[in-house]
Amino acid sequence: MAKQGNIGVTSENIFPIIKKFLYSDHEIFLRELVSNAVDATQKLKTLASVGEFKGELGDLTVHVSFDSDTIKISDRGIGMTAEEIDKYINQIAFSGAEEFVEKYKNDAAAIIGHFGLGFYSSFMVSKKVEIVTKSYKEGAVPMKWSCDGTPEYTLEETEKEDRGTDIILYIDDENKDFLNKDKISSLLTKYCRYLPVPIAFGKKQEWKDGKYVDTDEDNIINDIQPAWVRKPTDMTDEDYKKFYQELYPMSNEPLFWIHLNVDYPFHLTGILYFPRIKSNIDLHRNKIQLYSNQVFVTDSVEGIVPEFLTLLHGVLDSPDIPLNVSRSYLQS
Repeated sequence: MAKQGNIGVTSENIFPIIKKFLYSDHEIFLRELVSNAVDATQKLKTLASVGEFKGELGDLTVHVSFDSDTIKISDRGIGMTAEEIDKYINQIAFSGAEEFVEKYKNDAAAIIGHFGLGFYSSFMVSKKVEIVTKSYKEGAVPMKWSCDGTPEYTLEETEKEDRGTDIILYIDDENKDFLNKDKISSLLTKYCRYLPVPIAFGKKQEWKDGKYVDTDEDNIINDIQPAWVRKPTDMTDEDYKKFYQELYPMSNEPLFWIHLNVDYPFHLTGILYFPRIKSNIDLHRNKIQLYSNQVFVTDSVEGIVPEFLTLLHGVLDSPDIPLNVSRSYLQS
């Protein structure tokens, strides 16, 4: 029997606020939802490492797909029970990630974001959102949650063989441009190209009979071990130069670089390159890309990083950078 209820929000106008004001750019809904899928996957790996999950992890690839009306993000992470949906989805202000990190703070190396508000970014582009989920817990009952952008939702038992979560977005008429292979691909490349769990979008293609056709192999769009998370002792000069060209195609080789791993006063990793400048014409400021646990946040770093660093190029990554806030917050 389906359960109906109202989402626990302090204002019935939460959805217009989400659509217009919570995020400055609607495109980041994909970043938030893929990050959540990675988060759920990392949680399962953590539970397995401490002996609380004894099943087979199997293939942990996160899949992104679309058709003429919907975008779907699927993972094989921890999934949710009906009680957890109530706690983490229906109570918007609650952060499941914070609670999890506190419990497993010695083992959870890369828990991304805050699930509640990040998930609700989906309503910026959707007229309806569905969650089909099955918890990793033994005997878990698969559940389906549905909401059409009002405080009302339905929650009912459903069919789902495998653990994990599918998020299905029914894209609204104003945002149909997101239902496009090139658009989705460019957003995944922008925001998710260095996430620590494989992200698949479509299949790899090969040239056959005068056209490109899909193969059976998943098209993995990300590098789960980017240069800045590797140990400097495992990196060669060529590795550093290759990563620089990856970040800045067609650029001259850098003069030299610094590989950062700082723990105090906050955790910070990254690689900063000193560019080769032949004239003032070549002087490019604000070429640093900012990440949070391998999730792209922004490349507009003026006012975020110290002025003397703005002549450098490269990547800075810190888990202390919140994903679901504006640049004005980062600057405060």
